Amino acid sequence: MLKDEIERRTTEGRAFMRFMRAEPLQSDEPYQTDQEQKLPQPPLVKARMRPEEAPIALPQDFTGLAQGLDLTQIIRRRKSSRVYTQQGMTLQQLSYLLWATQGVRGVRGKSYATLRTVPSGGARHPFETYLLVQQVDGLVPGAYHYLPMEHQLEFLGPVEDLRANITASLAQQSWAAKADVVFYWSCVPYRAEWRYGIMAHRIVMVDAGHMGQNLYMACAGLGLGTCGIGAFDDDLCGELFGLDDADEFIVYTAPVGTISDKNAAEEAAFYTFVEEDGL
Repeated sequence: MLKDEIERRTTEGRAFMRFMRAEPLQSDEPYQTDQEQKLPQPPLVKARMRPEEAPIALPQDFTGLAQGLDLTQIIRRRKSSRVYTQQGMTLQQLSYLLWATQGVRGVRGKSYATLRTVPSGGARHPFETYLLVQQVDGLVPGAYHYLPMEHQLEFLGPVEDLRANITASLAQQSWAAKADVVFYWSCVPYRAEWRYGIMAHRIVMVDAGHMGQNLYMACAGLGLGTCGIGAFDDDLCGELFGLDDADEFIVYTAPVGTISDKNAAEEAAFYTFVEEDGL
């Protein structure tokens, strides 16, 4: 019965969240992670997907972007925005958002870990950033992959029916197709599994939240809007960026665009059900 299936899956989801209390492995062999076994660690970042093409350098001088807000003001301004004015973003703004969410500040040891602008369990940083760009100055619309070590972008190619594909990839949430750019974050699980083994996956999900919050804060500081999205078409997202869906797959998305206070009523309309249902 459907009810039984829903209850089973709910129980499984809660068990995942409570993994530290899971039953021990049913084996007499001592468990060691790959790091503990001295196995080679995976690369810190994904290699370029289009090495034959010249990458796109991103601005690294963010002078002039700050709006003079202190941290408290930025936190107060942080909100989800679903109505975008489609005025377009600058490359400098996009560069800042990429740096704020996955920028590399240094490397620990010879090549043990990257030190980034967001925290990550064991400094594993198991994410890659992909973009569907619609309106960013200096960029051709299409799909992109962020190269955090160099702070560059590589163009993966144009995307037919870009707006339609954005809508379809985000579970038919058509409002997101008005964004200037959509962030798609993939996970490369083995980066975390190498260190944490079977305990890695809950840690990875926590790390995704750090990354998303930095995007929110950076957007608030720039006067842009974003909205984290967890409902998406896994298969289509993988196809758009050429992911194998086994060793790398999309786990989090977020459209970003220009916003205006004039659209407050339209934003509020997303929550009319609260009053209608007496919640």
